[in-house]
Amino acid sequence: MTEQVTANFPWLSLSILFPIVSAFLIPFIPDQGEGKQVRWFALGIALVTFLITVGAYLNGYDPSKEGLQLAERVNWLPDIGLTWAVGADGLSMPLILLTSFITALAVLAAWPVSFKPKLFFFLLLAMDGGQIAVFAVQDMLLFFLAWELELLPVYLLLAIWGGKKRQYAATKFIIYTAGSSLFILLAALAMGFFGGGSPNFEFTHLAQLNFGTGFQLFAYAGLLIAFGVKLPIVPLHTWLPDAHGEATAPVHMLLAGILLKMGGYALLRFNAQLLPEAHAQFAPLLIILGVVNIIYAALTSFAQRNLKRKIAYSSISHMGFVLIGIGSFSSLGTSGAMLQMVSHGLIGASLFFLVGATYDRTHTLQLDEMGGVGQKMRIMFALWTVCSLASLALPGMSGFVSELMVFAGFVTDEAFTLTFRIVIAGLAAIGVILTPIYLLSMLREIFFGKENVELVSQTKLIDAEPREIYIIGCLLVPIIGIGLYPRLITDSYIASIEALVNRDLLAMERVGHPSSPVISKTKLIPAVIKAPAISTSLTT
Repeated sequence: MTEQVTANFPWLSLSILFPIVSAFLIPFIPDQGEGKQVRWFALGIALVTFLITVGAYLNGYDPSKEGLQLAERVNWLPDIGLTWAVGADGLSMPLILLTSFITALAVLAAWPVSFKPKLFFFLLLAMDGGQIAVFAVQDMLLFFLAWELELLPVYLLLAIWGGKKRQYAATKFIIYTAGSSLFILLAALAMGFFGGGSPNFEFTHLAQLNFGTGFQLFAYAGLLIAFGVKLPIVPLHTWLPDAHGEATAPVHMLLAGILLKMGGYALLRFNAQLLPEAHAQFAPLLIILGVVNIIYAALTSFAQRNLKRKIAYSSISHMGFVLIGIGSFSSLGTSGAMLQMVSHGLIGASLFFLVGATYDRTHTLQLDEMGGVGQKMRIMFALWTVCSLASLALPGMSGFVSELMVFAGFVTDEAFTLTFRIVIAGLAAIGVILTPIYLLSMLREIFFGKENVELVSQTKLIDAEPREIYIIGCLLVPIIGIGLYPRLITDSYIASIEALVNRDLLAMERVGHPSSPVISKTKLIPAVIKAPAISTSLTT
């Protein structure tokens, strides 16, 4: 955050405002009620938004620089310190691209929606701009507003188009997420008014303030709760299985592909970057929570008989690697956390889309009621198999690279004692072993085994349609591409990650950890020197 590059063209503001403003045109589109004209309009807007974010990356973003780029700043409400400040660096640009990409595919996945289509596509486009804003804004108060406004479309999409328990799931979602957001507001006000004078909530300003260690610890704890709900961190996770259990396929894709990444991004942006001394104290806790996520969610997923809830708990388990990577003090481990967010966004979106497509055919989510449909839906079986192999981290897929980077980065991180590293790596490996067991057994129960005669006779099992194959194909291209050549994505953020890790290591050296048996103080200076070298060698 030491350097800012001002944008010559308002790429990021356009990517935020274009889909939101376009959404308000939907009520004026002539339509017969089935949404045929509206869905084409929404798809066009989503694709243009994706092209705008690609244009921002190609025309104004330099991945070799660590500072803020594409910066745009307008004094919006100076009396309260609110500034329209947007920009991108390595922490945000990959997720901005992921957001616009997944949203465009989610609009295409919503093609069959015929109930209140105008409102449905209005909410999808509003979410597109709102989620891009979460990653692009560079003002903490503006971040809070974007975080809050993004919740309303999700609530309505669950409450109106969800399953039988949609009201319960939507209410639980809004209580958890909106309630925890109060911690963001309190932390923003405390940090923005820190030191007296006129309030200033811009990230570049906050990064230069000398927050005391005690202040950082309180702010960090509050933000950890707020972002831990969205990540989600066990035991703050219980809203997610219920939300996924009632959501439609497009909403699944947005929840798994983008919403969970907001929590991981915010932990990097605020907790690790703006509160480095507190992060040095909390890092062991993040790693322990990550292991709890991996093991608990994997075991719970293994026991689930509902297909949506099984994949939902699988998502929680995979996000545990993000926590371990963020808690590590190596560029390789933190880079792996960033890659895991992108990778899981792609893989999670593909799996949940297939869940929705399968439910449309079988009209059941219970594994006990499925079986033997592989002969009827061979292409669907092939798509399920490839996406499941990606989720279980098959070599050659993006999930394998990201999890390997987290493991290697943490195990070689000399900021922690050897005993702690061995124990954590051994426990995390349990989740890696459980994942292929529950995913492959899931495939067997759906597509093989004894055929459910009643299911086959009462439903028309149509194989995958061209639209569905196209959506999965679009997701598999980057999944396999990143798996074979990780630098496709790691080069876009490695400079920012290395600067972040070095800042945290220096903060750890200042704090000292005299009472902690986990952190080995004598290893701090070598770790600062080694982190960039390790990251460069293993991500290339």
